[in-house]
Amino acid sequence: MTGQDRPSRITIEQAARHVGQTVTIPGWLYNLRRSGKIVFPLLRDGTGIMQCVGVKGALSEELFEALKNLTQESSIVLTGRIRAEQRAPGGYEMDIEAAEVVQRVPESDPYPITPKEHGIDFLMDHRHLWLRSRRQHAILRIRHEVVRAVREYFDSHGFILVDTPIFTPAACEGTTSLFEVNYFDEETVYLAQSGQLYNEATAAAFGKVYCFGPTFRAERSKTRRHLTEFWMVEPEMAYADLEEVKQVAEELIVHVVGRVLENRRAELKDLERDVSKLECVQAPFPRISYDEAVRRLQAKGSEIQWGGDFGNPDETLLGEDYDRPVMVDRYPAEIKAFYMQPDPERPEVVLGVDVLAPEGYGELVGGGQRVHDLGLLLRRIEEQKLPKEAFDWYIDLRRYGTVPHGGFGMGIERCVAWICGIEHVRETIAFPRMLYRTRP
Repeated sequence: MTGQDRPSRITIEQAARHVGQTVTIPGWLYNLRRSGKIVFPLLRDGTGIMQCVGVKGALSEELFEALKNLTQESSIVLTGRIRAEQRAPGGYEMDIEAAEVVQRVPESDPYPITPKEHGIDFLMDHRHLWLRSRRQHAILRIRHEVVRAVREYFDSHGFILVDTPIFTPAACEGTTSLFEVNYFDEETVYLAQSGQLYNEATAAAFGKVYCFGPTFRAERSKTRRHLTEFWMVEPEMAYADLEEVKQVAEELIVHVVGRVLENRRAELKDLERDVSKLECVQAPFPRISYDEAVRRLQAKGSEIQWGGDFGNPDETLLGEDYDRPVMVDRYPAEIKAFYMQPDPERPEVVLGVDVLAPEGYGELVGGGQRVHDLGLLLRRIEEQKLPKEAFDWYIDLRRYGTVPHGGFGMGIERCVAWICGIEHVRETIAFPRMLYRTRP
């Protein structure tokens, strides 16, 4: 067969454009049904799943037997004619004309993840294979859409992507939740919890910036909301106050949810997500103060007292009153980081905001306005007994061209978990790192 005569190689998601044509699709056997003289291989290729049909009378005996005896996750290249079929997964089928078995998984060592029910520990031990399932495929394609939408929002709103370091020389907020790393010449450095402090420097250079990368928290937490390694997007803006920070956070979340609804309806359906809950995510978001939040929580039976930080149950209780994220601002200064700007009218609270998701998913965004006064920053560093020498470069930002500025961080995994409506963040990243899991 000449190059001109060879069928076009396509992906399953391109099938609609090739109805009535003979094409080639390489992939893996997702499942196989047999019915007398017909076999129905379900082919997956990373873009979708397609039912294929092999009829004994239309194929050589050798080829039919090869198809009939395929094993789960064998790698195969199928050639055949595409036709529309509403009853089939994806709405299209292939009538097989030829096949190449690249590798047949041996029956003596079968694919370990079968259609039967498996425990979560087993599935996490086989995460490298579990990624091939329909559910994981849907979650990670939605994650891809979230990441793409995040970048699209910032890139189209005048922000510059500036990467920040993962190795940091100082534990800026104490070492209790940071991973230590042995660096050269016996120096100790830490894996970054955030790129924010560096973002403040780049914002003073470029005006509006964002960083987007992995961050690390050495918290000994086993809740469904926490990972030790996760991805976070962090914008920072010069000449910005708390209200502008809120506006950008609101616009970002609305944009991300909208893009997922626009482009990933099929994946949301696979996850049985109630999309009506996502369709409610529109501006404006409700806004309440920390003071009001404490009163509401106490009325709901929480033991929270003014001055305490909200735990997961508190965030869940607050979120259940709303059909969209809620913004809580002006937290007590004592429970926030040294760099948070005090409210000039109430110095005991800071100009910070958390955005809490509905449906029990907790904090999506945390941020606010930063301290921009040199004297105040020095006092805050001293009050929190932080090593001043570790912040020499950060203090310089207040010496040379200081301005009001602010920003926030949004964790991708928790955002994806909320949008997908899934219980645990461990499924929102390909290879999760948790308290007792570093493999595969």
